[in-house]
Amino acid sequence: MPRALSACAMLEPGLRAGPESPDPHVESSPLESEPAYALPVEDVPRRYRTSLQAGLTGAEAQHRLAQVGPNVIATKERASALALLLHQFASPVVYLLAAACALSLYFGDWHEATAVIAVLAVNTGLGFFTELRAARSVEGLRALGTHSARVRRDGHVRVLAAEDLVPGDIVLIEGGDAVPADLRLAETSNLGADESTLTGESVPVEKSVDPVAANTRLAERSSMLFRGTLVIRGSGTGIVVATGSGTELGGVSRLVEQAAPDASPLERRLERLSGQMVWVVLAIAVVLAGFGVASGKDLRLMTEASIALAVAAIPEGLPIVATLTLARGMWRMARRNALIERLSAVETLGATTVVLTDKTGTLTENRMTVRQLSLPSGETDLTESGSGGGPEIARLLRVAVLCNDASLGQGAGQGSGDPMEQALLRAGRTAGLERASLLRDQPLVRKHAFDAGTRMMATVHASGRGYLMAVKGAPEAVLAASRRVDDGERDRPLDEVDRDFWRRRVEDLGAKGLRVIACAGRIVDDAGTHPFEDLTLLGLVGLEDPAREGVPEAVAACRDAGIRVVMVTGDHAVTARSIALAVGIAGPDGQVMEGGTVSEAADGLHGIAVFARVSPAEKLSLVRAYQEKGEIVAMTGDGVNDAPALKQADIGVAMGRRGTDVAREAAALVLLDDAFPTIVGAIREGRVIFDNIRRFAAYLLACNLSEVMVIGLAVLSALPLPILPLQILYLNVVTDVFPAFALAMGEGRDDILKRPPRDPKEPILGRPQWVRIALHAAVMTAATFAALVVAELWLALDRASVVTVTFLTLAFAQLWQVFNMRASGSQAFRNEVTRNPWVWAALLLCTVLLVGPAYAPSLGTVLGLVPPDLGMWVLILSASLTPLLLVQLGAMAAGMRKHDGQT
Repeated sequence: MPRALSACAMLEPGLRAGPESPDPHVESSPLESEPAYALPVEDVPRRYRTSLQAGLTGAEAQHRLAQVGPNVIATKERASALALLLHQFASPVVYLLAAACALSLYFGDWHEATAVIAVLAVNTGLGFFTELRAARSVEGLRALGTHSARVRRDGHVRVLAAEDLVPGDIVLIEGGDAVPADLRLAETSNLGADESTLTGESVPVEKSVDPVAANTRLAERSSMLFRGTLVIRGSGTGIVVATGSGTELGGVSRLVEQAAPDASPLERRLERLSGQMVWVVLAIAVVLAGFGVASGKDLRLMTEASIALAVAAIPEGLPIVATLTLARGMWRMARRNALIERLSAVETLGATTVVLTDKTGTLTENRMTVRQLSLPSGETDLTESGSGGGPEIARLLRVAVLCNDASLGQGAGQGSGDPMEQALLRAGRTAGLERASLLRDQPLVRKHAFDAGTRMMATVHASGRGYLMAVKGAPEAVLAASRRVDDGERDRPLDEVDRDFWRRRVEDLGAKGLRVIACAGRIVDDAGTHPFEDLTLLGLVGLEDPAREGVPEAVAACRDAGIRVVMVTGDHAVTARSIALAVGIAGPDGQVMEGGTVSEAADGLHGIAVFARVSPAEKLSLVRAYQEKGEIVAMTGDGVNDAPALKQADIGVAMGRRGTDVAREAAALVLLDDAFPTIVGAIREGRVIFDNIRRFAAYLLACNLSEVMVIGLAVLSALPLPILPLQILYLNVVTDVFPAFALAMGEGRDDILKRPPRDPKEPILGRPQWVRIALHAAVMTAATFAALVVAELWLALDRASVVTVTFLTLAFAQLWQVFNMRASGSQAFRNEVTRNPWVWAALLLCTVLLVGPAYAPSLGTVLGLVPPDLGMWVLILSASLTPLLLVQLGAMAAGMRKHDGQT
């Protein structure tokens, strides 16, 4: 498919010259080097060889479509089921087990080979179906809708699919339309657009046909409409100047593709742990096999012993339980309105050290709200739940409600029109002023739409024997048009001292991060009187995009957890600082840095709480800068402008309701309720999951190391194998999965969010964990050999009975080992393990699975087990409980020494 291009680059040289100017020198005109938004409006049709009145011809449009391709932006390919299935085999553990299976088949050990294949099938199936479910959930959320556009072609207005637009098309746009391509405006009427998804600006942008400077930042290009933004009011006509990947939205998508996220911390640790185990097992197997052959043992026997060693050493349950643990975390988060794309994303949040958050729609509601009124008598804070106020407030809000093009529904989120005007209507409703009721008393006679030149809007209403002029607009414009001020009792002249006073009020409100408008009125005899002169000033209205409920508490919880929260937004510095103060991200002395100087902040990131006026490329640079300093970065956002940083971050968190398709495409976690506090729950879940994975990994490795020691000592001491390879595999399936998964179901300690984040470089199993693993494995090995000695020398049991005793002794010692996994410092009989009902259920199930084969002749024959008698059971239980008692006594002694040292 041809690649879509932007500006002049998308047309053949012959197409750039206008029909009025066939002169070839047009191509070298300075205008050709200017972007479309910097050109005078009359020059734009000539550059794109089109006509505002007739548009392109159908034939010309088809020709250009063949040149530049459809107006589409490439999206992430759907993850195929085959790719997800093959991904399950990309593990060193799987490779080693497959090799053991192949050797078993070669020597004709069909039982062992079948068992290994069964374990591989279970592991692969669990991982495949879990990842498939997660992938399809996100793909359903990202479903892209189809859009259409009204286009002038061949002199007629037609409705075409947006993907068929080409540069030079004339598009007609009006309030409520999604912009289908990048448009250079040629005609406007009270046109305003919501560009928050692209620029981060929470305030609608007024549009005009006037060109702007070539170096103007994206947020100030008032002569353009950009693909993916929304027209909120007015109407206009625009010339398509870029489609597909050539649009600003397409440019952001290219940045997304350039952002290459690394594997998550958990993925890196599990991969490193698996690789280490494989090399250790191979080394031990080769050494033991060589030792045995050198000492005269049969090659086949040594090969079987090596297979048994490999089976014993590899915790087959590790990938299974890790997958199920992460899947459970995903499903738990889904119930809490967080959709996980990658299973490891939850754990990554648990390792997060910095949260870079967007402002609009993430920390704030993305809904303008009247916060403060500045009246002649003084300042008044206004909340939508407040009272109606006095006559001054009523007069001000009456004008604000009448001079309005928006409408409100009966429920939240059902309004339409300019968000600022909706906020004025809600404030009026709070004061008992419904626009429909006011219009019945004072019918609308005439309307003067907002004009970028006057920066004011006016409506004219019949009022008694005269007419009420209701005016609102930019404070400096309304103030200049006012001659009097309403002081509550009478109008008095507005002198220069008063004007300075009101200008200072405007500055004070602006310093608080509020969007300020002024309202004025006038009673006239003639409805045709010019509305913007000789007005009476009624006051100022301060509006803001308020912080979302629960955000301050969530920011405080992040701080308690040792996580820095930094605001990164495209909005103005004053507005960003105001919200940062409101939610607790920044203190009174918090440093704010504006875009254009972000690259200079790389060495001083720690002291900056807010980055404002930041472009998509600068957001991406910030994420990389934090990552280069060793931070684990979570990036939240909802707009197109957030997408590159969302993908580059260790975990991108997008908003599900307000979030754009591009943002959700780049994210690893989607908040279905758009609530920043949900992130705190995800952080806690991530920390719990890491602790649980560390706990069950230590449990699995201690159990498997004990099996290695049993096999290794038997080979080195020239004894028969005390436990058979198939028994080891069966034991691993039982004790590696059910007790380990029960440990993974733990709810975590209550104080888990009161501790700082762990070192991002900290492994799953550090030196303290490996020491405990070795000690616990040694104790279980000693108990198993003690049972072997007693069974063979004291009880004089036959070979099958001895193997049964050693198998069940080791098996139950591993079951009791689950109680040794309690956190250090916790109570012996009341801790996170004993309070976990899943542990008790797993112990009961495993007991049945371990004892059952010994009393079932068919299974007993396959596994080489016989029914134990009473004497054998006494030996099995006493020997298997000994490691638990020794470890618990050692833990109690260590706790007492630690307590004595503190006192």
